[in-house]
Amino acid sequence: MAHHLRTSRVIKLLILCLLATVVVVIVLAIQPVIQETSCQCTTNRNIHTGKGHQLAIIVPFRDRFEQLQEFVPHIHQFLNAQKIRHVIYVINQVDKYRFNRGSLINIGFLQSREESDYIAMHDVDLLPMNPDLSYSFPRNGPFHVAAPNLHPKYHYDDFVGGILLVANDHFQMLNGMSNKFWGWGREDDEFYRRIIDAKLTVTRPTGITTGENGTFKHVHDEKIISRDMIQTVEQKKNAKRDRKTGLDTMNYTVVSKNNLHIEGAECIVVNVRLHCDTKSTPWCELPYSVKQLIKLHKLQPEEQKTWLQQRLNNVERVIMARRAADEKPSATQRSDR
Repeated sequence: MAHHLRTSRVIKLLILCLLATVVVVIVLAIQPVIQETSCQCTTNRNIHTGKGHQLAIIVPFRDRFEQLQEFVPHIHQFLNAQKIRHVIYVINQVDKYRFNRGSLINIGFLQSREESDYIAMHDVDLLPMNPDLSYSFPRNGPFHVAAPNLHPKYHYDDFVGGILLVANDHFQMLNGMSNKFWGWGREDDEFYRRIIDAKLTVTRPTGITTGENGTFKHVHDEKIISRDMIQTVEQKKNAKRDRKTGLDTMNYTVVSKNNLHIEGAECIVVNVRLHCDTKSTPWCELPYSVKQLIKLHKLQPEEQKTWLQQRLNNVERVIMARRAADEKPSATQRSDR
């Protein structure tokens, strides 16, 4: 009996030793795989660990394909020369509403924030020409590349349009840009007020000697592409600091997302459909009469004359019809006779 107990204990001890050996072998086998996986993740996500930065160029866009063909390869080469890691997002508005630059930039930020840690709010018609213009990470606050003393057209002190670099954390803190500005202009001025309210400081390039005529190439021809400068009465009343809309009130649909290559340079085109709350911003759509005037403005002089004559003829026909109706005796008048 005692011999049987000793044999049983030996067998149990051998089994325990065998299990322990198997566990050690499994741990040693798994450990290198775990370490290797961790290294790969760190390398792929190093823009979030302080080991590097990646810039997202955000281009709010509609109907400017000739300018885009020049912009994408130019900015790609310009940033490569500065060794700036970057990706180019073209946010293309495909709905029926008026152009909304602020909303498109907000969408660009939301689309790019997982892979980049700062953005450049970049007009498609403004090309940097001076290689000393820096697109580096704006660590100390928004950096206005297209400064008033360098921009070919806009020179007022509060101007922050054209090209503005903003760290993701700062853009998120500001709740992005206002969504209330439909049509051209003023969304940048409102964004400047957000920056000031948040006590951030806008910095600008120094030591650039090429001035307003040699620092940028402004690729814009009003005769070819006119801007929507219409300001309705309600729109003018609401052109002030917007504390209600921004990143957290975005309402849009991504229709499609495609990679586009232009002369070897890649960009991501995101086709989006904005949604407008016509109760809060009825100026997202222009009245029919205003649309007709804009159409008239785009016509050649002879076409304008024809267009106006057609409408005068229509008005004349309406007047004559009303006169005929007024002169025709009514049923009461005929019975009196």
